[in-house]
Amino acid sequence: MGGKKGLLFDVTLCIGCGACYEACKERNRLPRTVAHFLDDQLSDRTYTVVKKRGGRFIRQLCMHCEVPTCVSVCPVGALEKTATGPVIYHEARCIGCRYCMLACPFDIPKYEWGKVLPRVRKCDLCADRLAAGRPTACAEVCPTGATKFGDRQALIEEARARIRARPQKYVPRIYGLEEVGGTSVLLLSDVPFERLGYRTDLLSEPLPLLTWQVLQKIPDFVVVGSVLLGGIWWITNRRREVQIREREERKRRGASEEVSRDPSASGFVGPSQEEE
Repeated sequence: MGGKKGLLFDVTLCIGCGACYEACKERNRLPRTVAHFLDDQLSDRTYTVVKKRGGRFIRQLCMHCEVPTCVSVCPVGALEKTATGPVIYHEARCIGCRYCMLACPFDIPKYEWGKVLPRVRKCDLCADRLAAGRPTACAEVCPTGATKFGDRQALIEEARARIRARPQKYVPRIYGLEEVGGTSVLLLSDVPFERLGYRTDLLSEPLPLLTWQVLQKIPDFVVVGSVLLGGIWWITNRRREVQIREREERKRRGASEEVSRDPSASGFVGPSQEEE
């Protein structure tokens, strides 16, 4: 079914109708949580929200990182990055450690705190619909094309084309192209992304890669540390040996000097004593 899929959300095209919000609720059979969708927050019962910030309407949902930190920290493989793009959740494997919630740079996964058998909840990019060759529910219902579904690479090319065609309109940046190594959800805007509440302090390298780079250096630390500790042990041990030898040498010299001052101490008996 082709390469990796994704979403391109163009802030300049969003009219704040909330159709994406409602479609997500319907597809995931989630209950109504607020009187007006603009007042809602991401939770275990809301997987995407629409907000009004900086005079624009924006969306928040799982960004489906290319190299997800949530997947890398899960000790039981409950989260998985699929070949087509979605980061999916295997609830039967989850042990409730919630490391994924702490690791996510976008603060997306939520927990069912009020349930006896809680699960981690988040957008799965409509993985079942993608498997059936269909777009995500939110993109399918968007009346203006603000949320567009497609091949990730094709969406990147389209975003670049929009920026080239109207450089005076767009910020020359595709959010999600490089953030934490890239994401399946890409954003275009006509105002700086920090004004819309998106994190702009993220590294361009995948966070799990940074962790791996540190772990790779641990053997070097161990080797260097072992060499240093071995050197310290050798110097200390050598100093003790030298001190022992010097002490023994002083004793030996002291004994020799005593013998030289008192010949009887050596067992030698002189001629005059034999005569007596």
